[in-house]
Amino acid sequence: MKKGFNRKFGQALATLAVLGLLATACGGGADTSTEGTEAPDAPAESEVAAPSGEPIKVMTVTTLNSAGPTYQNIANTAKAYETYVNARGGIGGRPLEVTVCDEQFDPAVATTCARQAVEEGMVAIVGSFTYFAESIVPVIAESNISWFGPCCPITPSELTSKHSFPIGNQPMYAVGAVKRAVDDGCEKINAAIVDGGQIFIPPMENAIKALGKSFGKTVIINPTAQDYSPEVAQATRDADCVISIISETPFITWNTAWTQSGTTARQYGPQGNLNNVSAKGNEEATDGDVIAGMYPDIATEPWKEYRLALDEAGLDTTEYDYNSLGGMGTWAAYVAFKMIAEGISGDITADSFFAAASSTSNLDLGGMVPVLDFTKEWTDGLAGYQRLFNRSVIFSVLEMGKVVPLTTEFEDVGDLANGKAG
Repeated sequence: MKKGFNRKFGQALATLAVLGLLATACGGGADTSTEGTEAPDAPAESEVAAPSGEPIKVMTVTTLNSAGPTYQNIANTAKAYETYVNARGGIGGRPLEVTVCDEQFDPAVATTCARQAVEEGMVAIVGSFTYFAESIVPVIAESNISWFGPCCPITPSELTSKHSFPIGNQPMYAVGAVKRAVDDGCEKINAAIVDGGQIFIPPMENAIKALGKSFGKTVIINPTAQDYSPEVAQATRDADCVISIISETPFITWNTAWTQSGTTARQYGPQGNLNNVSAKGNEEATDGDVIAGMYPDIATEPWKEYRLALDEAGLDTTEYDYNSLGGMGTWAAYVAFKMIAEGISGDITADSFFAAASSTSNLDLGGMVPVLDFTKEWTDGLAGYQRLFNRSVIFSVLEMGKVVPLTTEFEDVGDLANGKAG
């Protein structure tokens, strides 16, 4: 099954990716936070004066030191944006000051990060990912500090709090993976989900039921296990396709066990996790695996400044994956933060930024994500997911360890997540 899939898509897609001819999605927008916000090209360093005055303080929270999943790409992107924007005049002429707080995969430390943000007068916590946002969002909300632009909301507060403004759409990419598997002709579909990601299960089950199928089994895996051979055996038993909702670090171990199992099943996994890093050494076994994501490939036009910032920062893009939910999600969050902050009349504070973000109805990031409206919650969607403003997905495919774009337009799967086949 996988080899036939490769023949269908492989050479043509690889050629398109190399030539950079893939179209990007979305466009248009006005220039105010309530009537439209559109991302302009940044001026060159030589065209602007150096920023001055009191810095605009923000924080990014993620996991850097842990036996479990870590996200150095998020921290690196946040600091790269700080350097990049300050070299181009800062935000409204003021310097941006980014603090990265490592929550060490510990909810108590995550709370400490939140308290630090309050004590140090942060305007917002921007572009973060943590399993422990429930230890952060309620704390910062008391001081009107926004949880702004998380790529991958997975906790109740992130999906319901008025102070949460997700730009990414977790868990919608999992719904997209289900739809793509069915569209690709998968008949026997199992799921493997990392422990802590159970939030994915209801919308995935809604989607597969609406499409007239059901999961044979759902396997919950330990994010810190050293060997996934038993879990891979369970997930691949009697399956031609597996929806693997796993973080990048455990995905490396998972794919090793996947190769050793000798399975011919095809995987459908998340952008930035099922990638060139986790496929290294497992290129043949993962060949043809499909990647469901929130963002167009990093090689496309919306990310030209991100690529430049990574280059100017001297970051080794082969060491960590920046073509990922964490990397691109953090960049998109900072771009959006700047656009909204610069539309504020008066001082940029936690209060004024929260008010401005709350009234933003047409946030246009130039194709990084669909145009977003923070004024309209998803009230007719899944209960408890009302702050999920972005419900669209886009796909890539692994070709012998390399990520190649598969689709070029955003596809809204919100109805499918709600159990409606459309």
